[in-house]
Amino acid sequence: MNPLLEQSEHLLALKVMRLTRPTLVGPQVITCEPKDLPHFSLRQSLENEGTTVAGAETLAVGQFMLLPQSFGNIYLGETFSSYICVHNCTSHAVEGVSVKADLQSNSTRISLPMHENKSKPATLASDETLDDVIRYEVKEIGTHVLVCEVNYVTLAGIPQYFRKFFKFQVLKPLDVTTKFYNAEMDEIYLEAQIQNITTGPFCLEKVELDSSEQYTVTALNTLPNGESVFTSKNMLQPKNSCQFLYCIKPKPEIAKDINLLRMANNVGKLDIVWRSNLGEKGRLQTSPLQRLPFEYKDVRLEIIEALNIVKIGEPFTFLCRITNTTDRPMDLIVKLPTVLDFNCPYTGSAEFCLGPVDPTQQREFPLTIFPTKLGLIKVSPLILINTLKQEQYTIDKVVNVFVVDDDYHEDEAFQMNKFVRYDSASKPQYEDQSLQVV
Repeated sequence: MNPLLEQSEHLLALKVMRLTRPTLVGPQVITCEPKDLPHFSLRQSLENEGTTVAGAETLAVGQFMLLPQSFGNIYLGETFSSYICVHNCTSHAVEGVSVKADLQSNSTRISLPMHENKSKPATLASDETLDDVIRYEVKEIGTHVLVCEVNYVTLAGIPQYFRKFFKFQVLKPLDVTTKFYNAEMDEIYLEAQIQNITTGPFCLEKVELDSSEQYTVTALNTLPNGESVFTSKNMLQPKNSCQFLYCIKPKPEIAKDINLLRMANNVGKLDIVWRSNLGEKGRLQTSPLQRLPFEYKDVRLEIIEALNIVKIGEPFTFLCRITNTTDRPMDLIVKLPTVLDFNCPYTGSAEFCLGPVDPTQQREFPLTIFPTKLGLIKVSPLILINTLKQEQYTIDKVVNVFVVDDDYHEDEAFQMNKFVRYDSASKPQYEDQSLQVV
């Protein structure tokens, strides 16, 4: 094939146009008092303006659809659509006409599929066109080049071809920042902040956390009646942000095994779908979200059953669970001391032998106190002594309970199960997430 002919010497003409939806535009009214000098010229300019309403030129009423005037911006996760047209400019038929399109990025080159009857060689009569629409969901940020190649056969039977190149940039549409918090009962709370970094507003249609195989997810972004907590319908203006909260729990078979729980760091991916510019759709996923590993000391305390509200002077019993997180056996003694002065909000000290606890094994036991002060009281510390090595562990955060007087109605009290405290501090994780096309 001979590609050395100039573009103007070819028998066919190639035209490529990006397909994008129109935008809404409102009239810009500039006027002044009738006695001012430029009044007549401003009035005449408004009358000639296509976006003004006849008879109401000085009123900015309504909006109008404006056809695209340029290529515009295209963002990662959106669908790039382009119209390709090959036109026979001669007065005679041209045979063997075919067209193909490739999209080249910084790392890949992809052949864009054409309709079957458009990819095969065809004969174009004089002034006839061969056209098609190609679509591709862009999956990479950076410079992209659309390469269009047209092949045909001249009247002399000589194969010819020519190419055209169209360069454009794919931009990042969102900034996603995540924060992890390790909480009670192996729970993890994920706060995701999504910022619109495009040049126009868009609506977040869906923001979901697709959990990994080790975890289950509960979204905390709706009220009990199913209504969203966001009154603005998730509409984000440029540079504005929106926050989402999720509760993540390990599956039972993972939670009961300390070693598996320590290795289960991948909690899932955020799946984000948005609509912009009259409903154009975009969809992205974050990279796998990695939580901070749970950091346990040699022993782990869980409060698996406790009341939230109790009456003053009545016994308050809570159920505890101790887990040996080491690789060696323990023989534990449990102590819950109280100080006999006015500062201690409860009475009822305890000291007993819990017995042997093998590595990764658990033991449960109840503890009882008698509240002596109203308000929120903190039960602490709990002391564990390993008699095999004379090691002592002091757990400062045990359980909190709200103490009320005798006039408080019993039906207002409720029981909250699975209430847990750790003897290690919870630290949030801050991380900017990378985005990828689904």
